[in-house]
Amino acid sequence: MENNKPIVNLISKPENMLRTIYTACRTCYSADLPINIYDNATDEEKMLKLVERVISSGHYSTIEHIQVSFAISNVSRACTHQLVRHRHMSFSQKSQRYVKEKGLFDYIVPPTIARNADLAEKYNKFMKNVSEFYLELTDMGIPAEDARFILPNAAASSMVASLNLREMIHLANIRLCTRAQYEIRTMVKMMCDELIKEEPWLEKYLTPKCEKLGYCDEDKCCGRKIPKSEFFK
Repeated sequence: MENNKPIVNLISKPENMLRTIYTACRTCYSADLPINIYDNATDEEKMLKLVERVISSGHYSTIEHIQVSFAISNVSRACTHQLVRHRHMSFSQKSQRYVKEKGLFDYIVPPTIARNADLAEKYNKFMKNVSEFYLELTDMGIPAEDARFILPNAAASSMVASLNLREMIHLANIRLCTRAQYEIRTMVKMMCDELIKEEPWLEKYLTPKCEKLGYCDEDKCCGRKIPKSEFFK
């Protein structure tokens, strides 16, 4: 594959995201009706101040009302296998059971292999051999749901992924860490960038977890923040 970069597009989000979260926050501390709070919410600075205070206090249920959806493609099955482990997300993924490959299937080449010409050549040859055997199987009447057993983790996939804002922040905190695998880190960064373009105020929340904690709690630290052990000395 020539292009190993994920393709990520934000396809759905609430029109009045900040206003909705502000309404949820104010409702918890106001005798006024939620619809009145929503209709009268016009001061963005005031809304941001309250939302920031509530989120920093750990009152995360207020941001669970916000759902966003992304169209994601040109990512490996290795990457999507990691993403679907996030429990508070919804996925609709290209099926290897119902979508039959008709030629050389799309696949992702890791940069560590792509940089080595000899290895890259062997890698591409291997993928070609897999593809040819896959076509042999399907030509012999083997159903795609069985022929797919030979397809590798490198096979490219696509999906629609949806999640609420609380999980989006958690996803960013975990997967933007330099300890995360490069492909999912790249994909999640693109998801964050897409959302920040629409909602710039979210930039401070869509960061690696060390930015939130003030220290690194990983076994191996990249040096961006001091290790947890030093922080608590």
